[in-house]
Amino acid sequence: MASPTVPFIECEKMHVTLPVSDLAAAIEFYVTKLGFRLGFTWGEPAFFAGVALGEVEIFLKQDTPGPNAGAVVFMVNDADALYEFHRANGVEVVEEIADREYGIRDYAVKDLYGYRLVFGHYIYNAGPKIRIERVDVPVRLEKRLAGLLQDLAEHKRMSVGSCLEEILLHTNDGVGPHTASQLKYIEELKKKHGIDYDSHASYRFVEE
Repeated sequence: MASPTVPFIECEKMHVTLPVSDLAAAIEFYVTKLGFRLGFTWGEPAFFAGVALGEVEIFLKQDTPGPNAGAVVFMVNDADALYEFHRANGVEVVEEIADREYGIRDYAVKDLYGYRLVFGHYIYNAGPKIRIERVDVPVRLEKRLAGLLQDLAEHKRMSVGSCLEEILLHTNDGVGPHTASQLKYIEELKKKHGIDYDSHASYRFVEE
């Protein structure tokens, strides 16, 4: 049987989780002795925390210290694609992929030596709900762009309307909503739909 194709994956950052027997004492040491800043604590009472030095953050977990008690956490662009690849490769999955209440969709595997590796991507439906009223807006799009938008929304597991809302919100902030892998997919969609014009072409559109 042929080996599965390796998906295009970006790794935005990596976190290491260290087991500590006294979380409060560990936080105190990292902050006051080592110069880290406290990023967050989780749980009531707290059993998990993040401390950072510059742009690098590590996690501290209330647990029995030991070489096999920790985990390495990888934040990637598409945990689902990597999850399917790992399963197809026969990797031991010890925690199935799911949306977590802490705002990350992740799963865990073990390597050959029993070390726990967690792979996840951020999800943006965490937090308080925002009450809105939607209105119908008459929209006419160039046929090829409409096809690309439909495919892109399906790829991102969104409705067309939600995809447009996301693009508009990011445009208002002066940034784009798409990751590098999504931009790569958009390039494939442009070829699929025969979009051979640039981003300023709408000024020259003439409807037939």
